[in-house]
Amino acid sequence: MATVLDMVRGFVERLSPQPVCDNCIAERLRLSDTSLANKKVRGLAGNGGFEREQSICSLCGAPRTVTRRRAH
Repeated sequence: MATVLDMVRGFVERLSPQPVCDNCIAERLRLSDTSLANKKVRGLAGNGGFEREQSICSLCGAPRTVTRRRAH
């Protein structure tokens, strides 16, 4: 069974290189809390092409801290 980290990583990778905010990650993956999504994506940032920045979420259109995986 996939861990929450695996689910978050896979979701961000599928949207790559589009940015996605923590709220949309939590909502789309049906996580119980946005803070759980936040904790997992912060752990991804800086590794394997994942980065966090202030930008517009590709799903909800809100200006927020988003996570993306750079295209290779």
